[in-house]
This record gives sequence, structure tokens and C-alpha cells, in this order.
Amino acid sequence: MAKQNIIVFNDVGSGELHSAQVTLRALTHPLRLKIISFIDKHRKINVHKIYTGLNLDQSIASQQLNILRGANLVITHREGKFIYYSLNYDTIDQMNKLVEDFRKNGK
Repeated sequence: MAKQNIIVFNDVGSGELHSAQVTLRALTHPLRLKIISFIDKHRKINVHKIYTGLNLDQSIASQQLNILRGANLVITHREGKFIYYSLNYDTIDQMNKLVEDFRKNGK
């Protein structure tokens, strides 16, 4: 029988694992990845330009942006009646590090 490597998260609390799970789940959806890439390209953009630029229904764009907000992947800023979105690069960097650490230690 082959030996299995088991990863133990000694210094990680259940809240941190849940947060990472929510964020990783948000990152694995193809449409949300398109939205993230679109926001990255524009740095700061309002929801109207997101759904028109990606040819999405407004309700679908809003639903996907809500998931990205809940995962702390985007930051919102209101200017008058417009809400602008930008990426939360700190969270993205944390997820990149988490995945890289898993790839290094998980084999």
C-alpha cells in the first residue's frame, strides 16, 4: 500500500479555513475569473461597464460581484450614484501563496 502524505494545518483555525474555502470557491468559477480579469485590466470600474463590457445581464453581473465581495476579492467604492469595483490584491496574493504552499507541501 502506498504511503499517503497528509497535510496538517496546525496553525490554522476553522474560521480561516472557511474563509479560504469561500475565497477559493469564488475563484474557481469561469465567469467570476472573467470578471476579475476585466476589473484588473481597468483597475477601477463601475458595474454598468462590467456588465456591458462582458455582455452580461445586469442581474448576473450583480450576483457574481456579490459573491466576489463576500469572498473579499473585490473592493467597492461609491461615487455619487455609481459603485466602482477594484480588486483586493491582498486577498488575491494570500490565495496565491496558499495555493503555492499547498503545491509545495502537498506532494
